[in-house]
Amino acid sequence: MKLSNKLLIAMSAGFIQLGSTGTLRAQEVVDLNDVVIFATKNDQKQSQTGKVVTIIGREVLDRSHGRNLTDLLNEQAGIVIGGGTLNSGSNKSLFMRGAGSGYAVILIDGIPMNNPASIGATFDLRAFSIDQIDRIEILKGGQSTIYGSDAVAGVVNIITKKGSQAGNSVYGVGSYGTYNTYKGTLGMNYHSNDFSYNIGYTQTKTDGISDAANPVGNTDVFDKDGNKTSAVNANFSLKATDQLSISPFIRYFYGNYDTDQGVFKDNPTSYVKLKHFNSGINTKYDFGTGKINFNYSYENSQLADPTGYVPFSEGKMHLVDLFYNQKIGSKLDVLVGLDNRATRLSTSLVASTNQFSTYASIFAHDLSIFNLEVGGRYNKAKAFGENYTYNITPSINVVKEVKIFGTISTAFKAPNLDYLFTPYGGNLNLVPEESKNYEAGVNLNLADQKYTLRVSGFKRDLTNAIVYAGNGYINQLKQKVKGFEIEPAAQLGIVNVRGYVAYVEGNEYTYLTSTVLDYLFRRPKNIYAINVGVQATKDLFISTNFKYNSKSYDADYDTGNVVNLDAYKLLGVYAEYTLIKKQLRLFADLKNVLNEKYTEIYGYNSMGFNMNAGLSFTIK
Repeated sequence: MKLSNKLLIAMSAGFIQLGSTGTLRAQEVVDLNDVVIFATKNDQKQSQTGKVVTIIGREVLDRSHGRNLTDLLNEQAGIVIGGGTLNSGSNKSLFMRGAGSGYAVILIDGIPMNNPASIGATFDLRAFSIDQIDRIEILKGGQSTIYGSDAVAGVVNIITKKGSQAGNSVYGVGSYGTYNTYKGTLGMNYHSNDFSYNIGYTQTKTDGISDAANPVGNTDVFDKDGNKTSAVNANFSLKATDQLSISPFIRYFYGNYDTDQGVFKDNPTSYVKLKHFNSGINTKYDFGTGKINFNYSYENSQLADPTGYVPFSEGKMHLVDLFYNQKIGSKLDVLVGLDNRATRLSTSLVASTNQFSTYASIFAHDLSIFNLEVGGRYNKAKAFGENYTYNITPSINVVKEVKIFGTISTAFKAPNLDYLFTPYGGNLNLVPEESKNYEAGVNLNLADQKYTLRVSGFKRDLTNAIVYAGNGYINQLKQKVKGFEIEPAAQLGIVNVRGYVAYVEGNEYTYLTSTVLDYLFRRPKNIYAINVGVQATKDLFISTNFKYNSKSYDADYDTGNVVNLDAYKLLGVYAEYTLIKKQLRLFADLKNVLNEKYTEIYGYNSMGFNMNAGLSFTIK
C-alpha cells in the first residue's frame, strides 16, 4: 500500500492530528462518584481517594478486539511497554513512571500475578487475552502497603469478565490481519441470583516479522518469527448464603514463540515456549458493616528457552491473602490483612523462599472536604529478614469541580530467587530495594465532566537497587526519577477528545560503562498523545490517534557503546459499525498508518504499517 493511500484512509476517517500527540482510545465520560476502585481492597469511590487512578472501562475494551493488552497499556500516560511495537511474540516489559521492568504489580481480580519461572518473575503480559477483560484499574505510585513487593511504581488490576447479566449468553471475536495474523475467541457466561460463571477460550496465530533487524549491508534474508498462543479463562461464583460467596477460577496459557539469536542475529531454529497455569479461589463473607475476604492462588510456570542462559525452568507460587474490612460509622473504614507467598524455582538448581506480611490501613472520607488514607505494612522473608512500608494519602475536594491530592509512601522490591541463586551471578547477600515516593496534583472537573484535566507530578528515590554488574547481581547505592503527567479530556457533543503529556527523567546504573547514567534506557523523556473519537451515527464510531515519542537510549552490549534512538511518531485509525442492537460489531484497526521507520529497541525490528479487521458478537 502506497503512503498516499494510507494517508487517504486516515483522512477519510475524518480526522488529521498535527504536532506532538499520542495514542489513546476514546473513553466514555464516567461520573467519579459512581466509580469504585477495587484495587485499594476497600472498594473506594474514585472521588474519595488521593491516589492517581486511571480506569479503562468496558466501552474502551469493546473497541479493542483487534488489539492486545500491551497495545492498550502502551496508550496510557506514564506507561511505556518495552517491545510493545516489536514483533508480537517479542518480550514485553512494563515500565511505569520511569521505573524498570518488574517494578509494577499485575493483579487479576485483585490477586497478584507472576511468572515464577522467568528472570525477574514478572507476569507475561502476552499471557492474558483482552477479550476476557471487563475493565482495568491503574494505580500509580508506591502501593507496597497494600500489595507488598514490586509495587514500587504502581499496580495494574485486570478485572475479568463475569456472568453479570441474567440468563445465558454466548460471545465471540474473530479477526484477520497483516502478516497472516488471526485471532479467535469463543466464550459463554451465565448469571442467576445464586450462581454465575464465565468461560472463554482464545487462540492466536501469526507469521510475524523477523525479531532481529537485518544489519545495513547484509544480503542474507532473515526468516519470519511467528507465534501461536492459546488461553483459557474460567471463573465461577456461588452465593452459598446471603452473606457468603465462593468464587473459584482456573486459567491456562500456552505460547510458542519463534525468536532470534539476539541483536542483528537471525536464528531460524530458535524458539521459546511458555506454559502458565493459575488456579485458586476467592471467598467473601459480608455481614453488612464489614466483610472478610480470603484469596488463595496457585501458579505454575514452565519456560523452555533452548538458546537462553537457562534452557528450562519451572516456577511455582502459593499465595494466601486474608483481609478484613470494617466500617465505623459512615466516614471511616478500617482494613487489616495478612498474606503469605511461598515460591519455588527449579532450573539447574532448586531454590525456594517464603515471604509473610501483615498490613493495615485507615480510610477517612467525606470529612467535609477532606479525605485521608494512612497505612503500614510489616514484611518478613526467609531471604532478607524484615522491613516496613507506609503510605499517607490526603486529598481535598476544594469545590465539586476541584480536587487537590498528594501522597508520601515507601515501597520495596524483594530480590527474586534467580537474583539470589542463579549460577550466572546469584548473590545471597542482596537486600530489598527500597523507595520513597512523593506525588501531588490537581483534578479539574467542569460542566458535569464534559471537560476534565488532571495534572500530577512525582518523584521517586530508590536505594539498594538490584542491578547486574557484569559478573553478578549487586545492590547499587541509589537511583532517582522524577516527572509529571498532564491529562486533558473534553466531550464536545458527538466528539470525544483525550490526550496526555508525559515527562520523566532519571538515572540508572549500567554495567556497560560501570557508571550511573543520567538517563533511562528505552524510556523516552517526552511522550505526547491525543485521540479524537466521533460517534458519527448511532451505529458508526471512528477514532484516530497520534503518538510522539522523543529520542531515547539503548545499549549495544557487543561494542560496549550507548546508542541514540531517534524520535518517532505513530498514527492509527479505528472504525466500527454495530448491528442487531449492538450485539454484532464489525471493526477495523489500522496501526502505523504512515509506515514510520523507527527503532524502539536497538537491533530489533519494529512493526511497519499493519492492520486487522473482524467482528465480535454477543448472543443472549
